[in-house]
This record gives sequence, structure tokens and C-alpha cells, in this order.
Amino acid sequence: MPVFLQKLIPKLIGRYLNFLVWFSPGKAAKKAFLVFTKVRKGRVLSNQKTFLDNAKLEVLSMDENDIQVYHWPGNKETILLVHGWESNTWRWHKLIEKLQEADYNIIAFDAPAHGYSTGEMLHVPLYAKTVDQILTKYRPTTVIGHSMGGMTVLYNESIHPNKTIDRIVTIGSPSEFHEILTHYKNLLGFNDKVLTALQNLVYNKFQFTVEEFSSSKFVQTNLKKGLLFHDKYDQIAPYHASVDVHKHWKGSEFVSTEGLGHSMHQDDVNDKIISFLEG
Repeated sequence: MPVFLQKLIPKLIGRYLNFLVWFSPGKAAKKAFLVFTKVRKGRVLSNQKTFLDNAKLEVLSMDENDIQVYHWPGNKETILLVHGWESNTWRWHKLIEKLQEADYNIIAFDAPAHGYSTGEMLHVPLYAKTVDQILTKYRPTTVIGHSMGGMTVLYNESIHPNKTIDRIVTIGSPSEFHEILTHYKNLLGFNDKVLTALQNLVYNKFQFTVEEFSSSKFVQTNLKKGLLFHDKYDQIAPYHASVDVHKHWKGSEFVSTEGLGHSMHQDDVNDKIISFLEG
């Protein structure tokens, strides 16, 4: 799709929402939510197939979605990997190589609507349900989440503390849901009336306000050991997100980087993760 259309289409949707909200705030909110949660990328690409296909373990039926699970066996404790928005398990391939060298038992899966898993939409509460079921089945001692995956892990731990987990790692993860919605509002250009309708939908659907949904709040009672990575120049998730989470998470260590971007596949990051696991 041409770049100008990629910029134009969100603005056209925003104008439509601004018009619709005057006649039906509920319909406008539902449309805004559907656009917000619609997954458009992250399916398995041709260059990713061999790596992923060789590690397929099983497909689990969860919340009307079929979830593809992967396994790289090892003799040490089990590590669970949770990828981010519009990605899939392949994003972990460099870390998986390091974990295999260290002989860890590795479990990963494709989120709903990502990779080989079925579905069309994803949001953190849905992702958390999937994560919680994976945790119950495979009983890892460490969970590592990137971006939305990290936020999901911290949210799930706050509502379903897991006794088998003793370490959590997040990489470039956002913290404040209200900031995410503000970015979404600016991207589409919809007005405050639409935003209010969307906030009301979120509360009615999930029973929390957008201000309450905050990783820095989720970790206030978290007693697990934590390792947080964030790059100062991250263009996707704001740097201050992990700074705030670290401030409220007593058992966490914060690694600040410069110039590594949002994905953070670099050896230095992966080596620090291995050291954290073995510490």
C-alpha cells in the first residue's frame, strides 16, 4: 500500500468516527475498539517457516482460537517467551539460540491472530487469558515478554499470581493504557467525544478504567525478581514506561540502553538475560 494511503486511511476512519459519535456513541466506540484491536501483520513469513516449523509442539484450543505452541527442549528450567503486537515467535530466534546454548527448556507460542495461531483481534486481557493457560500447562520458572507481551505478563501476574514463576523479564514494554489510547486518538484524529465513548466501552467490557490499567500499578505488589530493558530512543513504547515500572517494582533491575531500538535483538541484551537467569 502506498505511504500516502497508509497515512490517509486512519484519518478517514477518524472523521467517520467523529461523525458517527453524534448519532450513536456506542456504535462509534465499538468501531473504534474493533479498529484498535484488529491485527494486520505478524503472520509467519517465508523466511521464518523452517525455524518455526521444526519446533512445533502442539496446537491448543483457547477462547475460540487455536494457539500454536513451540518447544526447544533443554535440561534446565523452563523459560516462556511472550512476543509483542503484530509479531510472532520468530522474533525470539536470536535469544532462543542463546537459551539453547545454556541448555534451558524453552516454550513459546503465537498470540491469537499472530503467527500460525487463529483469530483476527488481540488486546491485553485476551492475551493474558492465553498466557495464564500456557503458564498453568507448562509451569515455567521465568517469563520473558517483549513490548505488549511484557505488559500482558505483568497484568496477568497482578490478577493471577503464579507460584511457579520466580523471574520476569520485560523488553521495551509500555506501561500506561491511557497513553496508548491518546496515541491512538492522535493517529486517527478522532475527537474527545469518541475517546470518552471508547473509555466507557473499555470500562463496561473489562471493569477497569484506562487510568487503572497501568503496569506501574500492576507491579506494586509483585514480589518476583524483575529485569527491565528499555532504549532511550524507543519510537514505539516510551522510555519512561519502564522507568516508572522499575520505580514501583522493588525486586526489579533496570537496564537502560541507547540506540538499540524497540526490538532489542542484540547480543548484549540476550547475554544480560542469560546472566539474569543464572544469577
